[in-house]
Amino acid sequence: MKLAKTLCAALGFALAAGTLHAQEITLRSADIHPDGYPTVEAVKYMGELVSERTKGRIKIEVMNNATLGNEKDTIEQTRFGVIDMNRVNAAPFNNLVAETTVLGLPFLFRSTEHMHKTVDGPIGDQVLAAFEPHGLIGLAFYDSGARSFYTTKKPIEKLEDLKGMKIRVQQSDLWIAMMEAFGANPTPMPMGEVYSSLETGVVDGAENNWPSYESARHFEVAKNYTLTEHSLNPEILVISKIAWDKLTPEDQTVLRQAAKDSVGKMRELWSAREKVSEEKVRAAGNTIIKVDKTAFSAAMKPVYDRFVTDPKMKALLEQVQAVQ
Repeated sequence: MKLAKTLCAALGFALAAGTLHAQEITLRSADIHPDGYPTVEAVKYMGELVSERTKGRIKIEVMNNATLGNEKDTIEQTRFGVIDMNRVNAAPFNNLVAETTVLGLPFLFRSTEHMHKTVDGPIGDQVLAAFEPHGLIGLAFYDSGARSFYTTKKPIEKLEDLKGMKIRVQQSDLWIAMMEAFGANPTPMPMGEVYSSLETGVVDGAENNWPSYESARHFEVAKNYTLTEHSLNPEILVISKIAWDKLTPEDQTVLRQAAKDSVGKMRELWSAREKVSEEKVRAAGNTIIKVDKTAFSAAMKPVYDRFVTDPKMKALLEQVQAVQ
């Protein structure tokens, strides 16, 4: 009798603890960008939706400004459940999730609208599903704008100007190959090291979108911005499969929907931020250079030949190119 009472008490305590755990879940989400950046604010907005839809039971805490590390490091931490959620550009995923490589191919997307239609449909779902075998659950795609070159000294006015220039790139084999095809010397490094590297001459330039060029203050030390717009590679929001598997199916549904619902908010914030960032850079007196992209685009054939080789990748590329 005494044993039965003890077991009942223990069971009751376990159930109570389980209920408490179910009621209070805080998911930590990593981002390298500063407070106010569209990706940061979009995940905060997602957190508001999740909190509202679970009556405050699940919260998302956004750890921005690279407080949890650079993107390459946070990907590993997320895979192993040290970090719950992560917003990362598709490029650092290239060596892990092959499908993301196709999205990062230079001059792949004809426009922002083409990119949106691609990631919002079955192709986007296919890419997100490819994350699960790698310990991650893909939730949504965010915008990352059009990436262009910026340099400290010699401006880039034609393809030949890139020859021999040390250009910072994301830590991805695809991006290294892309810079080599442009004729540049690629220098992979985390985002947090770029400002000092530009300032001290470790690199001659880098490439990124208007908001990153402005918010990271790179425009202060690299005053030539050349509108090659060579990539519309999207951002990807993921959650650790370890954290995901601890959620009930109902809570998983809430998170998926909130992530999808945050996409529109992110795009609205992104569009506004692009305009503000461009105005700020132009007001600072930086040189903005428009170029004929034909030669830049033609130089990318070896990149496609190298990274789109197996039938699955070729089929995915054809699907993206066929999106109207």
